[in-house]
Amino acid sequence: MTKYPVWAALGALILIQICYPLTSGPTRAALTDSAVLIGYIISIGHAATTRGARVALALIGTATLGGFAVEAIGVATGFPFGTYDYSGQLGPKLLGVPLIIPLAWTWMAWPAWLAALRLARSTPARVAIAAFGLAAWDLFLDPQMVAEGYWRWPDPTPALPGVPGVPIGNYLGWFGFALLLMAALTTAGGRATKTPDAADAPIIVLWFWTYASSVLAHAVFLGLPASAAWGGALMGLAVLPLAVRVRR
Repeated sequence: MTKYPVWAALGALILIQICYPLTSGPTRAALTDSAVLIGYIISIGHAATTRGARVALALIGTATLGGFAVEAIGVATGFPFGTYDYSGQLGPKLLGVPLIIPLAWTWMAWPAWLAALRLARSTPARVAIAAFGLAAWDLFLDPQMVAEGYWRWPDPTPALPGVPGVPIGNYLGWFGFALLLMAALTTAGGRATKTPDAADAPIIVLWFWTYASSVLAHAVFLGLPASAAWGGALMGLAVLPLAVRVRR
C-alpha cells in the first residue's frame, strides 16, 4: 500500500465518519462496520508496507486474534470487561463476538503505538503510553456503542459520572489488555516496531482525527457530552503532547 492509497483510504474513512451522525438504524450500523473495515485495512496495510510482513503479522496476532480471544473470554466469563453481551446489529458473530470487533482493536492499536513511539524513548514507557491511549479511546467508543444498542452491560455499576451505561471496570479491563497487547506487539514485531518513520504521517493524522472528531461528535451531534468530556480529557493526555511535539 503506497502512500497515496493510504491517504485515499483515510479520506474515505473520514467521509464515512462524517456521515455517521447524519444517519440512523441499519444504515448507521453499516457505516460503523465499513469504518472499522477500512480502518483495519489502513493499519494492517501501513504496518506491512512501512515495517514489513513480520510487523503486520505481529499486529494481526496480537490485536486481531488477541482482541477476538479476550472478547470471547469476556462474553463467556465477564472478565476482564464485566458481564456484557452484543446485539446482532454489527453482523455475524462467533462465540458471541461480532467478527468486526477484533478488527476495531487492530485499527486503533497501530495509531496508538506509532503515537507512543514519538512520545517516549524506552520500550516500557512506549507500551504504557500506547496502552493508555488505546484504553482512553474507549471512553468514546463504549458510551457511543451502548447508546446505539450494539452492546450492553446488564449491571453497569459503578460508572463514571454522566456515563451510566458503562462500568468503570470495563475501562480498567481495556487498559490491562492493552498493556499486554502493546508489549506483545513490540516483542513479536522486533526492531522494526521501535523506530518512527516519515511514512507514518497518515496514521498520525488518523490518531489526531479520531480524537478531535470524537470530542466534536459526542459533544454536538450524538448527545453524549459527558463522554466528550471524559474522553477529551483522558485521551487528550496521549494525543495533545504529540500535537505539541509535531508542531515544533
